[in-house]
Parts: sequence; C-alpha cells; structure tokens
Amino acid sequence: MARRKVNRAGLALIKHFESLRLEAYQDSVGVWTIGWGHTGLSYNDRSVFPGQVISAEEAEKLLKKDLVVFEKAVQKLLSIKLNSNQFSALVSFAFNLGETNLRKSTLLKKLNNNDCFGAANELKKWNKAGGRRLAGLLRRRLSERNLFCSFKEPVIKRLANNWQENYNSL
Repeated sequence: MARRKVNRAGLALIKHFESLRLEAYQDSVGVWTIGWGHTGLSYNDRSVFPGQVISAEEAEKLLKKDLVVFEKAVQKLLSIKLNSNQFSALVSFAFNLGETNLRKSTLLKKLNNNDCFGAANELKKWNKAGGRRLAGLLRRRLSERNLFCSFKEPVIKRLANNWQENYNSL
C-alpha cells in the first residue's frame, strides 16, 4: 500500500496551531520544541535544546521529516479506509499528542469499529495538558474534528468566552 500524506488542509491546520518558532522553547508541559512543533521525541535523539536557533528552511525540513513519522504511524494503526481529510485530522492529532496516545485511544477503537461519528466526538476530549484544560488545545481538537468531518473552514480561531462552561464535562 502506498504511503498516504497529510493533505493541504491538514498541513495548514498543523501549521496554524504549531506556529513557527525559530528559537527553542518549552511547551505547556515543559518539552523543548522548535520550528513547527518539532520535539525530536519521535526519534529519541534529544535534537532540541535550550538556546537552539534554526532557519525557516530547517524548520520546513524538520516538519516534513516529522510528518512522515506520523503519517506512517496513523496508516499502520487504521483498519478501515479514511478519506484524505479524516486521515489528515488524525495525523494532526498524532503529531500533537503522539502515536501512543492515538494507539491507546477510544477514538481509534471507535474509528476501527467504523463508528466515524463517535470517533469525531472523541477528538474534543483531548483538551488537557499537564492536567489543565487549555483553550488552545480545545480549539485544535475542534478544528481537527471539523477537518475530519470535511467542514469547508475547519480551523477555529476563537472560542466563546464561556468555553469552559460549555465544555466542562470533557
């Protein structure tokens, strides 16, 4: 089977939420990150370190390399055929949360049982980092859900002011 690739909408979603950072920083849970969300964790190579600076071109190369890892991981975990938007939404999810979280998720179980509606609803539950619910993660998960469901404009740029009350049960 040919290797699938994240589509243009999926790449735009990933870039929107990762944002380009040319100097290494620690994310919300303390993981050193650079470029378009590159951590080096997939390679276990400690390739991101304090004070590190890269160019925009290097960031693009790292993103392409990272995407190959997550595209292969998602493809390997699926037992059903997905459309390009569904596949790309899962690549974004895995890129952000890791292959292990996707592999162990109810989302994947529902999806592989052909419950696409249930799987889409599972996405929004993954909105915490370090035990705290974060607006940015909720926006990303809802945007991934929108891409998964092939909405024309999937990226959610702003939540309602009462977002915590609306999503308290998640």
